[in-house]
Amino acid sequence: MSIYACDWASIREATERIAGIVHRTPVMTSETLNRLSGKQLFFKCENLQKVGAFKYRGATNAVRKLSAAKAARGVVTHSSGNHAQALALAAQVRGIPAYIVMPKTAPAVKKAAVEGYGGLITLCEPTLADREHTANELVAKTGAILIPPFDHPDVIAGQGTTAVELLDDVPDLDAIIVCVGGGGLIAGCTIAAQSIKPGLRIFGAEPSGADDAARSKAAGQWLPQTHPNTIADGLLTSTGQLTWPVIRDRVEHIFTVSDEEIRSTMRLVWERMKLIVEPSGAVAAAVALSDAFRAITGVHKVGVIFSGGNVNLDKLYW
Repeated sequence: MSIYACDWASIREATERIAGIVHRTPVMTSETLNRLSGKQLFFKCENLQKVGAFKYRGATNAVRKLSAAKAARGVVTHSSGNHAQALALAAQVRGIPAYIVMPKTAPAVKKAAVEGYGGLITLCEPTLADREHTANELVAKTGAILIPPFDHPDVIAGQGTTAVELLDDVPDLDAIIVCVGGGGLIAGCTIAAQSIKPGLRIFGAEPSGADDAARSKAAGQWLPQTHPNTIADGLLTSTGQLTWPVIRDRVEHIFTVSDEEIRSTMRLVWERMKLIVEPSGAVAAAVALSDAFRAITGVHKVGVIFSGGNVNLDKLYW
């Protein structure tokens, strides 16, 4: 029995459960980025996933795992980002309702995307307390099942399938770099990767303007996110009660990068790799290119996860 909310068995089951529904995304390489990093980099392209982000894995696993009786009641979440779209599509594919609580300030393009996937939106004030209150009201009113964005065993297990595919394609990696927001992706990928290849080194990547995981890791205790300020809008939240213990125990180090590093890496990936990555999606690559990571010894072949590619094309970032 795992001491964590998610274990290797549940990730293996998730891999089978979502097969054929979720894209198996490609792994790409770039000689230019290899040269700049001094390493061999292997990019897992979740920017090419359905809904444009890894979030579809966790949402699909959680929705498909529900019994027929529970699924018929629908699902509910609060999110203004990729999880909202992911849960809406996962529910649509299963033919059940998805009730999505979004802040009134959410961009119109994100609301339109959620509605396009069949999500039923309820708007609320742009505070976490109001989001949670509104979601709980919907659960009470509809009987729908709450599926939060990251702090949920089935969501974490689904995100872990990213590392299963990456190591299937590139089995001899020395390390993997994963961005950290709520921690669902890095928690799932860490458990999966170190189950497949014990001793594999896992590094986290955070914006310096939203560095709660790095601060928590340095302090040896969970510290909340305070006044985050970064271009990487998908990484603004604190790590969760279920995700933090995995980061605390199993992730070697959390590197931070500035918004300028994120922006320049994002542009480099667009120009050289011809891949659209969002700011949050470029954070792990920015770490791979940093002087601090270059100084790590014993690491030559590195997996880097492009977590998403949902950008506002009306606003170029440089």
